Amino acid sequence: MTTESLPIPSNVRTASRPSARESEPELLTGSGAILRSLELLGVKDVFGLPGGAIIPFYDELMASTAIRHILVRHEQGAGHAAEGYASSTGKVGVAIATSGPGATNLVTAIADAYMDSVPLLCITGQIFSHLMGTDGFQEVDIVGITMPITKHSFLVTKPEDIPATLAAAYLIASTGRPGPVLVDITKDAQQNTAPFVWPSKVELPGYRPVVKAHGKQIQAAAALLVEAQRPVFYVGGGVIRASASAELLKLAELTGAPVVTTLMARGAFPDSHPQALGMPGMHGTVPAVLALQESDLLISLGARFDDRVTGKVSEFAPDAKVVHVDIDPAEISKIRIADVPIVGDARDVIVDLTAAYADAVAAADATPDIAEWWARLNGLKTEFPLGYDEPDDGLLAPQYVIERIGQITGPEGIYASGVGQHQMWAAQFIKYERPNAWLNSGGAGTMGYGVPAAMGAKVANPDRTVWAIDGDGCFQMTNQELATCTINKIPIKVAIINNSSLGMVRQWQSLFYDGRHSFTDLNTGDGTIMIPDFVKMADAYGALGIRVTRKEDVDAAIKLAIETNDRPVVIDFVVSRDSMVWPMVPQGVGNSAVQYARAHAPEWEEE
Repeated sequence: MTTESLPIPSNVRTASRPSARESEPELLTGSGAILRSLELLGVKDVFGLPGGAIIPFYDELMASTAIRHILVRHEQGAGHAAEGYASSTGKVGVAIATSGPGATNLVTAIADAYMDSVPLLCITGQIFSHLMGTDGFQEVDIVGITMPITKHSFLVTKPEDIPATLAAAYLIASTGRPGPVLVDITKDAQQNTAPFVWPSKVELPGYRPVVKAHGKQIQAAAALLVEAQRPVFYVGGGVIRASASAELLKLAELTGAPVVTTLMARGAFPDSHPQALGMPGMHGTVPAVLALQESDLLISLGARFDDRVTGKVSEFAPDAKVVHVDIDPAEISKIRIADVPIVGDARDVIVDLTAAYADAVAAADATPDIAEWWARLNGLKTEFPLGYDEPDDGLLAPQYVIERIGQITGPEGIYASGVGQHQMWAAQFIKYERPNAWLNSGGAGTMGYGVPAAMGAKVANPDRTVWAIDGDGCFQMTNQELATCTINKIPIKVAIINNSSLGMVRQWQSLFYDGRHSFTDLNTGDGTIMIPDFVKMADAYGALGIRVTRKEDVDAAIKLAIETNDRPVVIDFVVSRDSMVWPMVPQGVGNSAVQYARAHAPEWEEE
């Protein structure tokens, strides 16, 4: 392989380089080199927890005035906070941990970031290099552990290697398909000294992400788009990561084709736009699901044909030709063979495709007529609007609560979600008008993501209202970060959709296991038992705690939370445990089997 010389990203500063007449480069400890490197990379905020193997760096960090360190209560919280920071801004999030369990506690967040293409820089301390391999105290091969779930993992044992390694890690995390990069630095590398030399370019063997797509493939895609009678833009999270929402809007309006936005792409295209069909997939809208299923052309932009979208792959969109656009060549034709494969940055490809489509229409001297297709889709919109039934147990409808959070907060807010029923309802019932407003764990489905991700997003966006929409199960996994929020004056709002159970698992047990609710009851708010009492817990953490059990109190609680900015707010919304997420396509079933209401559920047979 040849060695590629890649320029440092534009937001990264270049260290002054001494001339021949000047003194030699400054001598710094490895810890000092870490700090200087982070400053030159433009890092302003980091999330972490110190320990023995990373103490030297923390000693250096203590004196920094350029970087704010947020001391978390668990390293998983640091990782998810860095994810929330990154996903709400497009910047690289930074998490720091010590060796052994400190590093392994980051693994869940690293895997999460890898699945969802989140740019993350994770720095871990490692034991002394001469002790490695001896099963030393808190020794774990974190480079080996994370190799399958990072874009790259580095082990640094010499202080002189730190600047170039961190510059390379930052570049890898933030270019091409974004993702997590881990840098493991031994304690002696942190303590020893070496000249600090900052690279003007990063030398990486064979790493050259393709940004500009091949012109003939763009023309082929444009030709298919002109010919199609039932086209659909299948938009994935790659459009958000590429900051391509404005370009997508222009292309969509030029073609008039419908747009579906996956769970990771909510907000990439405005929900209020008449061409928006909503979210496809297992719990997608009926128009979005059937638009993909009945299409004759799928223009997939930064999407990976996830099983939650396709359902039974052999039955997915059987009549459709596929244009697959992705910056990661490994995704092209991985699940569905692409008729026109296009490797490139989503924003650049969309710009080129827009121009090529306009040229193709001009050459044909006719605008494609897809009126019949829109008649079908508008009919589906009318017949199958998103909705829900009021619970018959007198408790709150969770969909109503989440809908009102979105309506009262508005599109400028940021919404971070846990995983489960509340995640799907938040994706369905909040209207997203802009990218980076919806943060969730899509690929990994990580319970506990919501609170720390909201914390990270609020650090990055102090002037925006940031909600963590969580379930009572998810909340109990990472709620200790409320202490972090209170102490560091990070006033997030937490809405606990408290159905006193592991709701999504319970729903599947109700539908497919004859109502045998095996170990899914949490007893967090069934009227007689509240373990824990979330309002008392909020008070103990220095947050404002509110409990809402009546529909008429929902709006006032939300407004009070928005108005309270001197501390975090936790609202315990006690909702019906029998509420279910609809529509639904069970796992292993073709999307044509999408059902709109529970009455149809007995027809399903899970595969």
